Amino acid sequence: MDAPLPLKSRPVRVAPPMLDRSGEPAENAGVRLIGRDVFMIGIGGCGMSGLARLASRLGARVGGCDGQFSPVTEALGKDGIGVVPEADAKSLPEACDLVIASAAVRETHPLVIEAKARGVPVLRYAEALGELMRRSTGVAIAGTHGKSTTTAMLGATLVDLGLDPSVIVGASCSQLAGGSIGSPVFASPSGHRVGAELIPAGSYSGRPGLLLAEACEFNRSFHNLAPTIASIASVEEDHLDIYGSIDEIITAFNAFARLLPPAEEGGYLLIAHQGAHREKVTAGVKAKVETIGFAPGADWTVDFDASEQMVSLSRKGELLARWKSRMPGDHNAMNAATALALAIHLGGDAEAGARSLAQFRGIDRRCQWLGDRRVSGGGAVRVYDDYGHHPTEIDATLRALRGREKPQERGGRLICVFQPHQHSRTRFLLEEFASAFSQADIVIVPHIYFVRDTEAEKHLVTAGDLVDRLRDRGVRAMHLYPFGAIVEQLENLCRENDLLVVMGAGPVWQVARDYLATGPAPVHASVHAPGSKA
Repeated sequence: MDAPLPLKSRPVRVAPPMLDRSGEPAENAGVRLIGRDVFMIGIGGCGMSGLARLASRLGARVGGCDGQFSPVTEALGKDGIGVVPEADAKSLPEACDLVIASAAVRETHPLVIEAKARGVPVLRYAEALGELMRRSTGVAIAGTHGKSTTTAMLGATLVDLGLDPSVIVGASCSQLAGGSIGSPVFASPSGHRVGAELIPAGSYSGRPGLLLAEACEFNRSFHNLAPTIASIASVEEDHLDIYGSIDEIITAFNAFARLLPPAEEGGYLLIAHQGAHREKVTAGVKAKVETIGFAPGADWTVDFDASEQMVSLSRKGELLARWKSRMPGDHNAMNAATALALAIHLGGDAEAGARSLAQFRGIDRRCQWLGDRRVSGGGAVRVYDDYGHHPTEIDATLRALRGREKPQERGGRLICVFQPHQHSRTRFLLEEFASAFSQADIVIVPHIYFVRDTEAEKHLVTAGDLVDRLRDRGVRAMHLYPFGAIVEQLENLCRENDLLVVMGAGPVWQVARDYLATGPAPVHASVHAPGSKA
């Protein structure tokens, strides 16, 4: 295996300028966090709270507000980062050099308007994350699917390997702080971790500390990052309200890949051998590029035995590691293999990394088993929660869960409650959504979750349109709302040995938890409310 070039003697690179949506330098590209009074709007999200802790460690004086108090905001307060309810934040603090707003905060927010009137710079979450990456060795995980899972897997693995990374991931993981091997079974979940200021070991030893984060393509926000190392999984049609076509999406991923420094400065890209339009995405990239995939022609070759849940990773024909995965499906096998390949590139031991990945239990809302809900007459319904909101994710998750749980072998059915996320996504990908539920016996669809779209878009497609398409394909489907009515229907519908999967990026997770709560004590449950994204 080729070792990365030694980095201690290399010059610290000058990061490329942050770009706005048009490709021009961002207005606030010169803003720095260190030594400033920073106020964060929406500080309680997974990404924002992690950003707050990292900025605080680097010397910023941080406070903020959030629309709802949670264990996350409570923990921030205990660590000296003041948080006030958003309703009580009538104005910015007198001492305020910089405002950071979450992606969900609109330009019309009163505090954003006040900041601009006072001449206080306003950064979005991704812009601020890019600033932190400029002071770190950034590792950005990109792709249409698998970003959160891969980031958490890699973070926990690097902890076990002694590389002490900082991590920001858009979901909660109980093994992020202490590693997959070192964390207690019921450790508190977190969406972030603050690691070493310098990389303590491995190929990049002595460089600024590792900072792992998801690189989200929505609104081209990943163009604000400054990674040294990156991975790109599948590149598919999504966020078509922003991009309009797959060609524009490919162009955006290419622009992201070109942010990486040249190979001689440590730049490295690991991209899917298939499904990522890699020839176009890597055009003009000066970083070292390697591919990963199930195909034998990939630089890093992955094999997955679904019957045994065994994953193996080879490089140039040499078997590096083999481990049994706790997470179902070939998509999670690929996520884990990607994490291990990146860990090896960073100088981690392959077999030790595989031992870590074999103990990885997953993250909230990604194929997450919540509990077994007892039903009248004996037996139980197994309940899962999942964040899937794109057709490819839905199909992969349902196939993986049916393959693992095999409800059909015990006379059970796979029942899916799916809440579409955004009217525009539902309209653009309606036929793909209708084809994604072939593994489900029954599908219940609540109202489409209305977020970001215009009122006009809201009237162009309904949940009933998806139900009609599903019925045309022979899937038993129904539209029900509100969530309470769905829970009542599940009470009547579910029977012994059924598998219930609740899916969607909106608040549909409440259905699974309410269904568990209305029954007898579950066999097992992990039912804390999930954290929000940045």
